[in-house]
Amino acid sequence: MSRLTCSPEACDHQVFAASGQALRLDRQESSLERAGASTSAVAHAVPGTEQAGGSSDGLAATPVSKVCLLPDGCEAFAVRVASARAALHSIDVQYYIWHSDATGRYLAHELLQAADRGVRVRVLLDDMDARSRDSVLVALNRHPKIQIRLFNPFATRAGILRTLRELFSRWSRLNHRMHNKSWIMDEELAIVGGRNIGDEYFSVSEEVNFVDMDVLLSGAAVGETLHSFETYWRFSSSVPVSRLHRVGQSKYTLNELRTALLAESTRFAMETPYMQRMLKAPKFSQLLSDASRWYESDTVRIVTDDPRKAIRHAPTIDPGVLESMIESLDAADTEILLISPYFVPGAGGTAALRELSRRGVDVTVLTNSLAATDVAAVHSGYSRYRASLLEGGVCLYELKALAPSEHVQRMRLGSSRASLHTKAAIIDRRLVFVGSFNIDPRSAQLNCEMGAWIDSEKLACQMADLFKDAVRPENSYTVSLDERGRTRWSELVGGVEVFHDRDPHANGWRRAVTWLLGLLPIESQL
Repeated sequence: MSRLTCSPEACDHQVFAASGQALRLDRQESSLERAGASTSAVAHAVPGTEQAGGSSDGLAATPVSKVCLLPDGCEAFAVRVASARAALHSIDVQYYIWHSDATGRYLAHELLQAADRGVRVRVLLDDMDARSRDSVLVALNRHPKIQIRLFNPFATRAGILRTLRELFSRWSRLNHRMHNKSWIMDEELAIVGGRNIGDEYFSVSEEVNFVDMDVLLSGAAVGETLHSFETYWRFSSSVPVSRLHRVGQSKYTLNELRTALLAESTRFAMETPYMQRMLKAPKFSQLLSDASRWYESDTVRIVTDDPRKAIRHAPTIDPGVLESMIESLDAADTEILLISPYFVPGAGGTAALRELSRRGVDVTVLTNSLAATDVAAVHSGYSRYRASLLEGGVCLYELKALAPSEHVQRMRLGSSRASLHTKAAIIDRRLVFVGSFNIDPRSAQLNCEMGAWIDSEKLACQMADLFKDAVRPENSYTVSLDERGRTRWSELVGGVEVFHDRDPHANGWRRAVTWLLGLLPIESQL
Protein backbone atom coordinates (compact mmCIF):
# COMPACT_ATOMS: atom_id res chain seq x y z
CA MET A 1 0.00 0.00 0.00
CA SER A 2 1.47 3.33 -1.04
CA ARG A 3 1.90 6.28 1.28
CA LEU A 4 -0.49 9.20 1.13
CA THR A 5 2.19 11.75 0.45
CA CYS A 6 5.42 12.40 -1.33
CA SER A 7 7.88 15.22 -0.83
CA PRO A 8 7.80 18.28 -3.11
CA GLU A 9 11.32 17.47 -4.24
CA ALA A 10 10.61 13.83 -5.09
CA CYS A 11 7.26 14.09 -6.91
CA ASP A 12 6.15 15.68 -10.15
CA HIS A 13 2.55 15.21 -9.07
CA GLN A 14 0.93 14.98 -5.69
CA VAL A 15 -2.23 12.96 -5.43
CA PHE A 16 -5.21 13.32 -3.17
CA ALA A 17 -5.67 9.63 -2.36
CA ALA A 18 -3.36 6.72 -1.72
CA SER A 19 -4.78 5.11 -4.85
CA GLY A 20 -3.10 7.85 -6.84
CA GLN A 21 -6.26 8.62 -8.81
CA ALA A 22 -8.00 11.64 -7.32
CA LEU A 23 -7.31 15.39 -7.28
CA ARG A 24 -3.88 15.38 -8.88
CA LEU A 25 -1.99 18.52 -7.99
CA ASP A 26 0.07 19.16 -11.10
CA ARG A 27 3.27 20.85 -9.96
CA GLN A 28 4.18 21.82 -13.49
CA GLU A 29 0.99 23.85 -13.90
CA SER A 30 0.94 25.83 -10.67
CA SER A 31 3.78 27.96 -9.42
CA LEU A 32 2.02 27.91 -6.07
CA GLU A 33 2.84 24.22 -5.67
CA ARG A 34 6.47 24.36 -6.82
CA ALA A 35 9.06 23.85 -4.13
CA GLY A 36 10.90 27.05 -3.42
CA ALA A 37 8.17 29.27 -4.91
CA SER A 38 7.96 32.80 -3.59
CA THR A 39 5.29 33.80 -1.11
CA SER A 40 3.52 35.71 -3.90
CA ALA A 41 2.92 32.57 -5.97
CA VAL A 42 -0.85 32.90 -5.64
CA ALA A 43 -0.60 36.32 -7.26
CA HIS A 44 0.54 34.57 -10.42
CA ALA A 45 -1.99 31.75 -10.17
CA VAL A 46 -5.23 33.62 -9.47
CA PRO A 47 -6.43 35.45 -12.62
CA GLY A 48 -6.17 39.23 -12.52
CA THR A 49 -4.41 39.48 -9.18
CA GLU A 50 -1.06 40.61 -10.55
CA GLN A 51 -2.71 43.37 -12.52
CA ALA A 52 -4.64 44.29 -9.42
CA GLY A 53 -1.49 45.18 -7.58
CA GLY A 54 0.13 41.94 -6.44
CA SER A 55 3.83 42.18 -5.67
CA SER A 56 6.70 40.15 -4.32
CA ASP A 57 5.75 41.36 -0.88
CA GLY A 58 2.60 39.22 -0.96
CA LEU A 59 -1.06 39.79 -1.58
CA ALA A 60 -1.98 41.33 1.74
CA ALA A 61 -0.69 44.70 0.54
CA THR A 62 -2.95 44.92 -2.53
CA PRO A 63 -6.30 46.71 -2.15
CA VAL A 64 -8.03 44.20 -4.44
CA SER A 65 -9.42 40.85 -3.33
CA LYS A 66 -10.49 37.86 -5.37
CA VAL A 67 -13.39 35.67 -4.28
CA CYS A 68 -14.43 32.15 -5.33
CA LEU A 69 -17.61 30.51 -4.01
CA LEU A 70 -17.39 26.97 -2.63
CA PRO A 71 -20.99 25.71 -2.40
CA ASP A 72 -20.07 22.08 -3.03
CA GLY A 73 -19.03 20.11 0.05
CA CYS A 74 -16.86 17.72 -1.89
CA GLU A 75 -14.92 20.56 -3.51
CA ALA A 76 -14.65 22.42 -0.20
CA PHE A 77 -12.93 19.37 1.27
CA ALA A 78 -10.68 19.00 -1.77
CA VAL A 79 -9.58 22.63 -1.60
CA ARG A 80 -8.58 22.30 2.04
CA VAL A 81 -6.55 19.18 1.33
CA ALA A 82 -4.94 20.72 -1.73
CA SER A 83 -4.03 23.93 0.06
CA ALA A 84 -2.48 21.96 2.94
CA ARG A 85 -0.35 20.06 0.43
CA ALA A 86 0.59 23.24 -1.44
CA ALA A 87 1.57 25.20 1.69
CA LEU A 88 5.19 26.28 1.86
CA HIS A 89 5.31 28.39 5.01
CA SER A 90 2.21 28.41 7.23
CA ILE A 91 -1.27 27.05 7.82
CA ASP A 92 -3.51 28.77 10.38
CA VAL A 93 -6.95 27.28 11.11
CA GLN A 94 -9.72 28.33 13.48
CA TYR A 95 -12.88 26.27 14.02
CA TYR A 96 -15.81 25.76 16.35
CA ILE A 97 -16.00 22.01 15.61
CA TRP A 98 -13.40 19.53 14.37
CA HIS A 99 -14.89 16.04 14.45
CA SER A 100 -12.79 12.92 14.84
CA ASP A 101 -14.45 11.26 11.85
CA ALA A 102 -13.16 10.30 8.41
CA THR A 103 -12.70 13.82 7.02
CA GLY A 104 -11.57 15.24 10.35
CA ARG A 105 -8.83 12.65 10.69
CA TYR A 106 -7.87 13.02 7.04
CA LEU A 107 -7.36 16.76 7.40
CA ALA A 108 -5.48 16.27 10.68
CA HIS A 109 -3.18 13.91 8.79
CA GLU A 110 -2.67 16.54 6.08
CA LEU A 111 -1.70 19.16 8.67
CA LEU A 112 0.73 16.72 10.27
CA GLN A 113 2.32 15.99 6.89
CA ALA A 114 2.63 19.72 6.22
CA ALA A 115 4.37 20.17 9.57
CA ASP A 116 6.72 17.31 8.69
CA ARG A 117 7.70 19.32 5.59
CA GLY A 118 8.57 22.29 7.80
CA VAL A 119 5.31 24.25 7.48
CA ARG A 120 4.29 26.10 10.66
CA VAL A 121 0.81 24.94 11.69
CA ARG A 122 -1.40 26.73 14.22
CA VAL A 123 -4.79 25.34 15.22
CA LEU A 124 -7.30 27.25 17.36
CA LEU A 125 -10.42 25.28 18.36
CA ASP A 126 -13.34 26.07 20.57
CA ASP A 127 -13.22 23.73 23.56
CA MET A 128 -16.90 22.76 23.56
CA ASP A 129 -16.22 20.05 20.97
CA ALA A 130 -12.52 19.46 21.62
CA ARG A 131 -12.36 17.91 25.10
CA SER A 132 -12.93 14.34 23.94
CA ARG A 133 -9.85 14.61 21.71
CA ASP A 134 -7.34 15.82 24.30
CA SER A 135 -4.97 12.89 23.71
CA VAL A 136 -4.82 13.50 19.97
CA LEU A 137 -4.38 17.24 20.38
CA VAL A 138 -1.62 16.82 22.95
CA ALA A 139 0.22 14.37 20.69
CA LEU A 140 -0.03 16.73 17.70
CA ASN A 141 1.08 19.65 19.85
CA ARG A 142 4.35 17.82 20.55
CA HIS A 143 5.39 18.34 16.95
CA PRO A 144 7.92 21.22 16.88
CA LYS A 145 6.01 22.89 14.00
CA ILE A 146 2.47 22.49 15.41
CA GLN A 147 0.82 24.67 18.06
CA ILE A 148 -2.71 24.01 19.31
CA ARG A 149 -4.78 26.28 21.49
CA LEU A 150 -8.31 25.90 22.87
CA PHE A 151 -10.67 28.81 23.27
CA ASN A 152 -12.46 29.32 26.59
CA PRO A 153 -11.53 25.83 27.83
CA PHE A 154 -13.22 23.77 30.49
CA ALA A 155 -11.14 23.07 33.58
CA THR A 156 -12.77 19.63 33.68
CA ARG A 157 -11.44 17.40 30.91
CA ALA A 158 -13.52 14.27 31.54
CA GLY A 159 -16.39 12.92 33.62
CA ILE A 160 -20.08 13.75 33.24
CA LEU A 161 -20.70 14.69 36.87
CA ARG A 162 -17.60 16.90 37.09
CA THR A 163 -18.52 18.56 33.79
CA LEU A 164 -22.08 19.25 34.96
CA ARG A 165 -20.74 20.73 38.19
CA GLU A 166 -18.46 23.06 36.26
CA LEU A 167 -21.26 24.04 33.88
CA PHE A 168 -23.49 25.01 36.78
CA SER A 169 -20.77 26.89 38.64
CA ARG A 170 -19.22 28.66 35.62
CA TRP A 171 -22.14 28.86 33.21
CA SER A 172 -21.84 32.59 32.56
CA ARG A 173 -18.35 32.05 31.14
CA LEU A 174 -18.70 28.64 29.48
CA ASN A 175 -21.90 29.67 27.69
CA HIS A 176 -19.86 31.95 25.41
CA ARG A 177 -18.24 30.05 22.56
CA MET A 178 -16.01 30.82 19.57
CA HIS A 179 -18.05 30.04 16.44
CA ASN A 180 -15.48 31.47 13.96
CA LYS A 181 -14.35 29.42 10.96
CA SER A 182 -11.27 30.13 8.85
CA TRP A 183 -8.46 28.29 7.06
CA ILE A 184 -5.43 30.34 5.94
CA MET A 185 -2.56 29.08 3.76
CA ASP A 186 0.77 30.91 3.46
CA GLU A 187 -0.99 34.22 4.24
CA GLU A 188 -2.13 34.16 0.58
CA LEU A 189 -5.30 32.05 0.46
CA ALA A 190 -8.10 31.91 3.01
CA ILE A 191 -11.35 29.97 3.37
CA VAL A 192 -14.11 31.66 5.35
CA GLY A 193 -17.71 30.54 5.72
CA GLY A 194 -20.13 28.26 7.51
CA ARG A 195 -18.38 24.89 7.42
CA ASN A 196 -16.81 23.24 10.42
CA ILE A 197 -14.58 20.18 9.96
CA GLY A 198 -16.56 16.93 9.81
CA ASP A 199 -18.21 14.47 7.47
CA GLU A 200 -21.60 16.20 7.39
CA TYR A 201 -20.00 19.46 6.24
CA PHE A 202 -18.26 17.82 3.28
CA SER A 203 -21.07 15.61 1.92
CA VAL A 204 -19.71 12.37 3.37
CA SER A 205 -22.23 11.46 6.07
CA GLU A 206 -24.56 8.53 5.51
CA GLU A 207 -27.24 10.17 7.66
CA VAL A 208 -27.61 13.93 7.17
CA ASN A 209 -25.42 16.33 5.18
CA PHE A 210 -25.38 20.09 5.50
CA VAL A 211 -26.11 22.44 2.62
CA ASP A 212 -23.34 24.93 3.35
CA MET A 213 -21.19 27.67 1.85
CA ASP A 214 -17.59 28.89 2.01
CA VAL A 215 -15.68 31.54 0.09
CA LEU A 216 -12.10 31.10 -1.06
CA LEU A 217 -10.23 34.40 -0.84
CA SER A 218 -7.00 35.85 -2.18
CA GLY A 219 -5.67 39.39 -1.99
CA ALA A 220 -6.27 41.98 0.71
CA ALA A 221 -9.03 39.98 2.40
CA VAL A 222 -6.51 37.30 3.37
CA GLY A 223 -4.58 39.82 5.42
CA GLU A 224 -7.76 40.80 7.23
CA THR A 225 -8.59 37.13 7.88
CA LEU A 226 -5.11 36.57 9.28
CA HIS A 227 -5.47 39.65 11.49
CA SER A 228 -8.68 38.17 12.89
CA PHE A 229 -6.93 34.87 13.56
CA GLU A 230 -4.00 36.58 15.28
CA THR A 231 -6.38 38.58 17.50
CA TYR A 232 -8.02 35.39 18.75
CA TRP A 233 -4.76 33.43 18.91
CA ARG A 234 -3.22 36.00 21.24
CA PHE A 235 -6.35 36.54 23.33
CA SER A 236 -6.15 35.49 26.97
CA SER A 237 -8.94 32.92 26.58
CA SER A 238 -6.97 31.00 23.92
CA VAL A 239 -5.00 28.56 26.06
CA PRO A 240 -2.20 26.28 24.80
CA VAL A 241 -3.38 22.70 25.12
CA SER A 242 -0.21 21.80 27.04
CA ARG A 243 -1.22 24.14 29.86
CA LEU A 244 -4.56 22.51 30.55
CA HIS A 245 -4.91 20.52 33.75
CA ARG A 246 -4.56 16.75 33.31
CA VAL A 247 -3.87 16.83 29.60
CA GLY A 248 -0.11 16.89 29.79
CA GLN A 249 -0.08 13.14 29.13
CA SER A 250 -1.37 11.43 26.00
CA LYS A 251 -2.05 7.79 25.29
CA TYR A 252 -0.34 8.37 21.94
CA THR A 253 3.19 9.26 21.05
CA LEU A 254 3.50 11.51 18.02
CA ASN A 255 4.79 8.62 15.90
CA GLU A 256 1.95 6.35 17.02
CA LEU A 257 -0.54 9.03 16.09
CA ARG A 258 1.15 9.58 12.74
CA THR A 259 0.90 5.85 11.98
CA ALA A 260 -2.76 5.70 13.04
CA LEU A 261 -3.73 8.74 10.99
CA LEU A 262 -1.92 7.37 7.95
CA ALA A 263 -3.73 4.04 8.23
CA GLU A 264 -7.14 5.66 8.69
CA SER A 265 -6.59 8.15 5.86
CA THR A 266 -5.45 5.39 3.53
CA ARG A 267 -8.52 3.33 4.38
CA PHE A 268 -10.80 6.31 3.76
CA ALA A 269 -9.09 7.01 0.45
CA MET A 270 -9.27 3.47 -0.84
CA GLU A 271 -12.43 1.99 0.64
CA THR A 272 -15.05 4.73 0.35
CA PRO A 273 -17.00 5.82 -2.77
CA TYR A 274 -16.35 9.43 -1.77
CA MET A 275 -12.96 9.34 -3.41
CA GLN A 276 -14.55 8.43 -6.73
CA ARG A 277 -16.30 11.77 -6.49
CA MET A 278 -12.93 13.42 -6.00
CA LEU A 279 -11.89 12.21 -9.45
CA LYS A 280 -14.21 14.85 -10.86
CA ALA A 281 -12.74 17.67 -8.77
CA PRO A 282 -10.56 20.12 -10.73
CA LYS A 283 -6.85 20.33 -10.10
CA PHE A 284 -6.02 22.95 -7.52
CA SER A 285 -4.04 24.90 -10.09
CA GLN A 286 -7.02 24.80 -12.45
CA LEU A 287 -9.32 26.19 -9.77
CA LEU A 288 -6.87 28.99 -9.01
CA SER A 289 -6.52 29.94 -12.67
CA ASP A 290 -10.17 29.54 -13.74
CA ALA A 291 -11.29 33.13 -14.35
CA SER A 292 -14.94 32.06 -14.49
CA ARG A 293 -14.81 31.03 -10.81
CA TRP A 294 -13.23 34.19 -9.41
CA TYR A 295 -14.79 37.59 -8.78
CA GLU A 296 -12.76 40.72 -8.19
CA SER A 297 -13.73 43.32 -5.64
CA ASP A 298 -11.94 46.22 -4.01
CA THR A 299 -14.51 46.08 -1.21
CA VAL A 300 -14.15 42.80 0.68
CA ARG A 301 -14.45 43.35 4.39
CA ILE A 302 -13.72 40.65 6.96
CA VAL A 303 -15.85 41.30 10.04
CA THR A 304 -15.09 39.62 13.34
CA ASP A 305 -16.53 39.89 16.79
CA ASP A 306 -14.31 41.25 19.52
CA PRO A 307 -13.09 38.16 21.44
CA ARG A 308 -13.92 40.04 24.64
CA LYS A 309 -17.52 39.18 23.79
CA ALA A 310 -16.73 35.83 25.41
CA ILE A 311 -15.94 37.48 28.75
CA ARG A 312 -18.84 38.31 31.02
CA HIS A 313 -18.95 41.95 32.04
CA ALA A 314 -16.18 42.96 29.62
CA PRO A 315 -15.81 46.74 30.05
CA THR A 316 -15.91 47.54 26.34
CA ILE A 317 -16.63 45.45 23.25
CA ASP A 318 -15.92 46.73 19.77
CA PRO A 319 -18.72 46.55 17.16
CA GLY A 320 -18.76 43.23 15.33
CA VAL A 321 -20.77 41.07 12.98
CA LEU A 322 -24.19 41.93 14.37
CA GLU A 323 -23.60 45.64 13.95
CA SER A 324 -22.37 45.13 10.39
CA MET A 325 -25.46 43.06 9.58
CA ILE A 326 -27.83 45.69 11.00
CA GLU A 327 -26.05 48.46 9.10
CA SER A 328 -26.08 46.57 5.80
CA LEU A 329 -29.69 45.46 6.03
CA ASP A 330 -30.86 48.92 6.99
CA ALA A 331 -29.13 50.37 3.91
CA ALA A 332 -30.96 48.04 1.50
CA ASP A 333 -32.95 49.74 -1.26
CA THR A 334 -34.81 47.01 -3.14
CA GLU A 335 -34.13 43.42 -2.03
CA ILE A 336 -32.79 41.31 0.84
CA LEU A 337 -32.25 37.56 0.56
CA LEU A 338 -31.35 35.95 3.88
CA ILE A 339 -30.16 32.39 4.51
CA SER A 340 -30.05 31.39 8.15
CA PRO A 341 -30.41 27.75 9.25
CA TYR A 342 -31.07 28.84 12.83
CA PHE A 343 -33.42 31.79 12.42
CA VAL A 344 -34.77 33.38 15.60
CA PRO A 345 -35.15 37.09 14.79
CA GLY A 346 -36.73 38.02 18.12
CA ALA A 347 -39.21 40.83 18.56
CA GLY A 348 -36.69 43.48 17.53
CA GLY A 349 -35.47 41.66 14.44
CA THR A 350 -39.01 40.85 13.38
CA ALA A 351 -40.00 44.50 13.67
CA ALA A 352 -36.93 45.56 11.68
CA LEU A 353 -37.65 43.12 8.85
CA ARG A 354 -41.31 44.18 8.76
CA GLU A 355 -40.24 47.82 8.59
CA LEU A 356 -37.92 47.08 5.67
CA SER A 357 -40.81 45.39 3.89
CA ARG A 358 -43.06 48.38 4.62
CA ARG A 359 -40.41 50.63 3.03
CA GLY A 360 -40.71 48.63 -0.19
CA VAL A 361 -37.74 46.30 0.25
CA ASP A 362 -38.49 42.71 -0.81
CA VAL A 363 -37.38 40.58 2.14
CA THR A 364 -37.09 36.82 1.65
CA VAL A 365 -35.76 34.33 4.20
CA LEU A 366 -34.68 30.71 3.72
CA THR A 367 -34.34 28.61 6.85
CA ASN A 368 -34.75 24.98 7.86
CA SER A 369 -38.08 23.21 8.06
CA LEU A 370 -38.79 21.33 11.27
CA ALA A 371 -38.11 18.08 9.41
CA ALA A 372 -34.72 19.34 8.20
CA THR A 373 -33.35 21.17 11.24
CA ASP A 374 -30.79 19.52 13.48
CA VAL A 375 -31.78 21.73 16.46
CA ALA A 376 -35.48 21.50 17.27
CA ALA A 377 -35.13 24.00 20.12
CA VAL A 378 -34.13 26.74 17.66
CA HIS A 379 -37.13 25.93 15.49
CA SER A 380 -39.38 26.48 18.50
CA GLY A 381 -37.94 29.98 18.83
CA TYR A 382 -38.40 30.71 15.11
CA SER A 383 -41.98 29.43 14.88
CA ARG A 384 -43.37 32.02 17.28
CA TYR A 385 -42.37 34.83 14.87
CA ARG A 386 -43.53 33.16 11.66
CA ALA A 387 -47.02 34.64 11.52
CA SER A 388 -45.86 38.15 12.37
CA LEU A 389 -43.19 38.05 9.68
CA LEU A 390 -45.68 36.85 7.07
CA GLU A 391 -48.24 39.47 8.09
CA GLY A 392 -45.52 42.10 7.67
CA GLY A 393 -44.80 41.07 4.09
CA VAL A 394 -41.67 38.97 4.68
CA CYS A 395 -41.48 35.89 2.42
CA LEU A 396 -40.52 32.67 4.18
CA TYR A 397 -39.20 29.41 2.75
CA GLU A 398 -38.20 26.31 4.68
CA LEU A 399 -35.77 23.80 3.19
CA LYS A 400 -37.06 20.25 2.84
CA ALA A 401 -35.17 17.42 4.46
CA LEU A 402 -35.36 15.49 1.18
CA ALA A 403 -34.74 18.32 -1.28
CA PRO A 404 -34.19 16.59 -4.65
CA SER A 405 -32.80 19.32 -6.90
CA GLU A 406 -29.60 18.76 -8.84
CA HIS A 407 -27.89 21.65 -7.01
CA VAL A 408 -28.79 20.39 -3.54
CA GLN A 409 -27.93 16.82 -4.57
CA ARG A 410 -24.56 18.11 -5.72
CA MET A 411 -23.86 19.46 -2.25
CA ARG A 412 -24.18 16.07 -0.54
CA LEU A 413 -23.20 12.55 -1.38
CA GLY A 414 -23.67 9.84 1.21
CA SER A 415 -27.10 10.77 2.50
CA SER A 416 -30.61 11.26 1.17
CA ARG A 417 -31.29 13.88 3.85
CA ALA A 418 -30.28 17.52 3.82
CA SER A 419 -30.11 20.21 6.49
CA LEU A 420 -29.39 23.86 5.85
CA HIS A 421 -26.20 25.25 7.43
CA THR A 422 -25.36 28.17 5.12
CA LYS A 423 -25.27 31.61 6.74
CA ALA A 424 -25.51 34.26 4.04
CA ALA A 425 -27.15 37.46 2.86
CA ILE A 426 -27.56 39.00 -0.59
CA ILE A 427 -28.52 42.67 -0.60
CA ASP A 428 -29.69 44.61 -3.68
CA ARG A 429 -27.99 42.00 -5.93
CA ARG A 430 -24.71 43.72 -5.07
CA LEU A 431 -23.57 43.05 -1.51
CA VAL A 432 -22.97 39.50 -0.23
CA PHE A 433 -22.29 38.15 3.26
CA VAL A 434 -20.93 34.65 3.87
CA GLY A 435 -19.82 33.59 7.32
CA SER A 436 -20.63 31.89 10.62
CA PHE A 437 -23.34 34.30 11.83
CA ASN A 438 -26.87 32.99 12.34
CA ILE A 439 -29.76 35.41 12.79
CA ASP A 440 -30.48 34.31 16.34
CA PRO A 441 -29.75 35.49 19.90
CA ARG A 442 -26.80 33.15 20.37
CA SER A 443 -24.87 34.56 17.42
CA ALA A 444 -25.92 38.10 18.29
CA GLN A 445 -25.15 38.10 22.00
CA LEU A 446 -23.26 35.00 23.15
CA ASN A 447 -20.95 33.45 20.57
CA CYS A 448 -18.04 35.05 18.79
CA GLU A 449 -18.63 35.14 15.02
CA MET A 450 -16.98 36.17 11.77
CA GLY A 451 -17.73 36.54 8.08
CA ALA A 452 -16.96 38.34 4.82
CA TRP A 453 -18.90 41.19 3.24
CA ILE A 454 -18.21 41.25 -0.50
CA ASP A 455 -19.30 44.04 -2.84
CA SER A 456 -19.66 42.33 -6.23
CA GLU A 457 -22.65 42.31 -8.57
CA LYS A 458 -21.43 39.16 -10.34
CA LEU A 459 -20.95 37.26 -7.08
CA ALA A 460 -24.32 38.50 -5.83
CA CYS A 461 -25.97 37.20 -9.00
CA GLN A 462 -24.39 33.78 -8.54
CA MET A 463 -25.53 33.68 -4.92
CA ALA A 464 -29.02 34.82 -5.94
CA ASP A 465 -29.19 32.00 -8.50
CA LEU A 466 -28.28 29.49 -5.79
CA PHE A 467 -30.93 31.03 -3.54
CA LYS A 468 -33.53 30.87 -6.32
CA ASP A 469 -32.80 27.18 -6.86
CA ALA A 470 -32.98 26.41 -3.13
CA VAL A 471 -36.45 27.97 -2.74
CA ARG A 472 -37.97 26.19 -5.71
CA PRO A 473 -41.07 24.24 -4.64
CA GLU A 474 -39.22 20.98 -5.28
CA ASN A 475 -36.64 21.94 -2.68
CA SER A 476 -38.40 24.10 -0.09
CA TYR A 477 -41.81 24.67 1.41
CA THR A 478 -43.42 28.04 0.78
CA VAL A 479 -44.83 29.33 4.06
CA SER A 480 -47.92 31.55 3.98
CA LEU A 481 -51.09 32.44 5.89
CA ASP A 482 -54.48 31.07 4.93
CA GLU A 483 -57.70 33.09 4.87
CA ARG A 484 -58.04 32.63 8.65
CA GLY A 485 -54.51 33.82 9.34
CA ARG A 486 -53.20 30.35 10.14
CA THR A 487 -49.75 29.23 9.00
CA ARG A 488 -49.67 26.81 6.10
CA TRP A 489 -46.99 25.21 3.94
CA SER A 490 -47.15 24.40 0.25
CA GLU A 491 -45.03 22.15 -1.95
CA LEU A 492 -45.16 20.53 -5.37
CA VAL A 493 -45.81 16.79 -5.42
CA GLY A 494 -45.86 15.30 -8.89
CA GLY A 495 -46.46 18.76 -10.36
CA VAL A 496 -49.48 19.34 -8.09
CA GLU A 497 -49.47 21.96 -5.32
CA VAL A 498 -50.13 20.38 -1.94
CA PHE A 499 -50.90 22.33 1.25
CA HIS A 500 -50.10 21.37 4.85
CA ASP A 501 -51.64 22.87 7.98
CA ARG A 502 -48.76 21.83 10.26
CA ASP A 503 -44.99 21.40 9.92
CA PRO A 504 -44.79 18.96 7.00
CA HIS A 505 -43.07 15.60 7.17
CA ALA A 506 -42.04 16.09 10.80
CA ASN A 507 -43.09 13.25 13.08
CA GLY A 508 -45.39 13.73 16.04
CA TRP A 509 -42.58 13.36 18.58
CA ARG A 510 -40.56 16.15 16.97
CA ARG A 511 -43.61 18.42 16.84
CA ALA A 512 -44.39 17.72 20.50
CA VAL A 513 -40.83 18.40 21.65
CA THR A 514 -40.72 21.64 19.66
CA TRP A 515 -44.03 22.77 21.15
CA LEU A 516 -42.86 22.02 24.70
CA LEU A 517 -39.58 23.83 24.17
CA GLY A 518 -41.51 26.81 22.88
CA LEU A 519 -43.12 27.15 26.29
CA LEU A 520 -39.78 27.54 28.05
CA PRO A 521 -38.04 30.92 28.57
CA ILE A 522 -34.94 29.90 26.62
CA GLU A 523 -35.01 32.25 23.61
CA SER A 524 -31.92 34.15 24.77
CA GLN A 525 -29.94 30.89 24.54
CA LEU A 526 -31.06 29.90 21.04
